[in-house]
Amino acid sequence: MYQYCLFDLDGTLTDPREGITKCVQYALHHYGIEEPDLTKLEPFIGPPLTDSFMQFYGFPEKKAWEACAVYRERFIPIGAYENKVFEGVPEMLQRMKEKGIQIAIASSKPEVSVRKILEHFDLMQYFDVVVGSAPDGSHGRKEEIVERALSELGVQVLSDEDRYSQCAMVGDRKFDICGAKTQGVTAVGVSFGFADEGELEQAGADYIVDSIELLSDEAKEGE
Repeated sequence: MYQYCLFDLDGTLTDPREGITKCVQYALHHYGIEEPDLTKLEPFIGPPLTDSFMQFYGFPEKKAWEACAVYRERFIPIGAYENKVFEGVPEMLQRMKEKGIQIAIASSKPEVSVRKILEHFDLMQYFDVVVGSAPDGSHGRKEEIVERALSELGVQVLSDEDRYSQCAMVGDRKFDICGAKTQGVTAVGVSFGFADEGELEQAGADYIVDSIELLSDEAKEGE
């Protein structure tokens, strides 16, 4: 059984589709780019925003950081709460706490926003550690986030073998899997998030689960 479990937030514990895509749409509109089809903006869910603005719309780095600030104009008061907790998540987290598992959030989203979302949906009570990026979105690389979460949980004292057998990182995108692999912990992917077909397998996920119920069993038993 795992002693430590790190979770991504967006696409793993919650469905942030509406809030994130509408805020990206808002930011693009600021630059004269109209995108009425929100489904085309779903690839923004998961990776750092700056990377997505550069990759999908060709923004130079400085403009991408500026676009993130515009994005947050809508996200902070509105978009953060256009979100839904996946069914079964509170019960899963409660069972894990009862088993004595230490639980962390490891998200590339600004930590201040992560905390507000967890508090809004009454999920903060389940987490021993919450780690996100800086308020401006910097320091949001997943390997860096996972490293910080493990350190705050006290995992850095474990041997490599114990770290892999006792710690799991759970997420829905390749960034979560790669972050776990970089830090030597078990990488658990969830197929109900926002990964493209084959993305989790290609990233090297140790396990892939298809539901919250199965995720609960995986995180609890390590099998």
